[in-house]
Amino acid sequence: MRLLSGILLAAHLLLVGWLMLRPLDVPWAAAANLTPLEGIRADLSYGPLEAARRIGGGLALLAPLGVLLPLISGRVELSPLATWSSLARTAAAGALVSVGVEMLQMAVPGQVVDVDSVLLNTLGVMLAHLAVIPALRFRLRRSQGATPRITRVGLGPWTDVLSSVQREY
Repeated sequence: MRLLSGILLAAHLLLVGWLMLRPLDVPWAAAANLTPLEGIRADLSYGPLEAARRIGGGLALLAPLGVLLPLISGRVELSPLATWSSLARTAAAGALVSVGVEMLQMAVPGQVVDVDSVLLNTLGVMLAHLAVIPALRFRLRRSQGATPRITRVGLGPWTDVLSSVQREY
């Protein structure tokens, strides 16, 4: 499962690199958007269908990272704290990949840097993680069965000696 996830992650990142870092032959390019949510407001002015296409594309671009990154780690945590830390690690990794792509776009003709892309890509990673990983972890835990209980007999060679020593407190 981990090997397949790694292969899929590499293929996905190659696809994202090809889509986002290829030069575009355009007569003009818009200025870079460094104001948060300005591009999303502009997308909403195009109407509901075009706005859904543009915003949905931003959400979906890096969304597979939200599933593939936790699968590569291969851990099935049981505590709620571990679940939230997995979400935070995955979101941080998604944000770093998105910022990296945006920084590389500065050197590509026809590509424009947009801070809203980073926001939408990171949100897409988080939504994919929340939609898939908890259900997958529940299913994996259920398929593993109950946690075995280990008795305290024979824990170590000195347990009998140490248990017979009188302690004064």
